[in-house]
Amino acid sequence: MNVLITGGTGFIGNRLVESLIDKGCDVTVLTRDKTKVANGIKAILDTNEIKTNEKIDVIINLAGASINKKWSDKYKKELIDSRVDTTKNIVSLIKRLKKKPELLISASAIGYYGSQGDAVLDEESQPKNEFTYQLCRKWETQALKAEKLGVRVCITRLGVVLGKNGGALKQMTPPFKMCLGGKIGSGRQYFSWVHIDDVISAFMFLIKNKEQSGTYNLTAPCPVTNSKFTTTLGNCLKRPTLFPMPSFVVKILFGEMGETLLLKGQRVLPKKLKEAGFKFQYSTIEDALQDIIK
Repeated sequence: MNVLITGGTGFIGNRLVESLIDKGCDVTVLTRDKTKVANGIKAILDTNEIKTNEKIDVIINLAGASINKKWSDKYKKELIDSRVDTTKNIVSLIKRLKKKPELLISASAIGYYGSQGDAVLDEESQPKNEFTYQLCRKWETQALKAEKLGVRVCITRLGVVLGKNGGALKQMTPPFKMCLGGKIGSGRQYFSWVHIDDVISAFMFLIKNKEQSGTYNLTAPCPVTNSKFTTTLGNCLKRPTLFPMPSFVVKILFGEMGETLLLKGQRVLPKKLKEAGFKFQYSTIEDALQDIIK
């Protein structure tokens, strides 16, 4: 199987490339920096390097600027452009390929739903019109254009991805290891997470099961409050969690990004994946963190 990946040098992309190669796939990584791609893996800087008669079976679109920075108006535009422009280029590539790919998996985020407090959200839930919704809607709209070209499209709305050697935990754990960890704000806001191994397995599941299409929440079945997550992380690291970060500090340090992503949270369930028969290896935060931290 020939697979083209955008964002293949990021936290999720690296693991996905490794997994696909282990399964005998031929992988091409679209990247802005070829030096970040491991030796022996084909890397390209532009989709125009792909000839019209080349065979690509699956495209996995993960590219996008990091969401975990202060959202100035300029950076908001970068967040949108980095996702929408790459996806537009992927759809343009599909248009000119003589043989169309069988599948496009395009990442999105649970930010699509906006901040809705304790409300339980699944793929049928209506979004709240705020910046994260606008960002994800524009991203997803571009990807879905591939359906008109005869390509099966799966949109994966990712929660916070947890794993070794990168991702959210790389930023979270240092204060905890120094005994400075604690809940954020009230601690009552929900934290919808997913283990990196389940992300990779879900991608493989969607590739294999050709009847699957549409939008999928890619989050573990058991979201937890920030307070629960904090306590569990502290227990796994064998550290106390006595130093909460007050809401006003979050707003000063991180602005709108911190208020939206850290203080409000979301309670999202992977209804469609579970109905399709996908089995999560890590359903509870205790199992996930114990695996990662050991």
